[in-house]
Amino acid sequence: MAAAWGLLGGLGLLLLWWSCWVHPVRPRRHAILDPMTQMVLRAGIENVSAIGFAATCLGCGVTAFLLTFIISASMPIACCFTVFGLMLPVLVVRRRAKRRIAVLRELWPDVVDHLRSAIRAGLSLAEALIQLAEKGPEPLRPYFRDFGADYRAGGSFETSLDLLKERLADPVADRIFEALRLTREVGGSDLGLLLGTLSEFLRESARTRSELEARQSWTVNAARIAVAAPWIVLVLLAAQPNALLAYNSPSGWILLLAGLIISVVCYRLMLRIGALPDERRTLR
Repeated sequence: MAAAWGLLGGLGLLLLWWSCWVHPVRPRRHAILDPMTQMVLRAGIENVSAIGFAATCLGCGVTAFLLTFIISASMPIACCFTVFGLMLPVLVVRRRAKRRIAVLRELWPDVVDHLRSAIRAGLSLAEALIQLAEKGPEPLRPYFRDFGADYRAGGSFETSLDLLKERLADPVADRIFEALRLTREVGGSDLGLLLGTLSEFLRESARTRSELEARQSWTVNAARIAVAAPWIVLVLLAAQPNALLAYNSPSGWILLLAGLIISVVCYRLMLRIGALPDERRTLR
């Protein structure tokens, strides 16, 4: 009996000792769903999960197949346009994400200036971030308002900052917030100088990138026209019965498959040649 009581007492002490140490658990990332989730978040869409977005792509593909098959009565043509239907939501979300990132890129220098002024006025880092819900740039105010609600609810600056980073899903925001986190952890008196230098760097980077994007936009437009033109001609040819018979044959299947592969590869290649490197979230 004494041995049993001793065992229970030792187990209790072990559990008490174990509870004093926090082991952070990193969320497992899915090789397919995680990039899709990040793309949706960077587009500013918060209420759609990766599975929901994948279901939307599937629905667009099925709709494109049914509409094309009803109009053309050709299985190979319908299959080709099914691929375009599957890709349509991805292209729309990526375009929206690029526009949102371009808008935010112009706003982050103002955010840094607001933080610098607030810190010089004697506010803490948390208070400086919370006041951006009222004095910051208009498109970013809802995010900092949510940060204030999280901070008041939990009182943890680290957790609230992580949630803010996930909502924004922006590489520039990651750099700014990690600089604030590092300053909070190790301290230092040069935060004002750091934020001033960062603000100048962000303004110069945004100015240079906007000029380069304006110059390379013609390459993107040319790629889109080059890809769309043959398939528009295909839709016009689908109105002729003789053309449908040719495309429904085995050689027609091979021709359309080859054209689809060439269109996708060339489109991606032209975009890769003309596009600027995307900023990646390395400080998540």
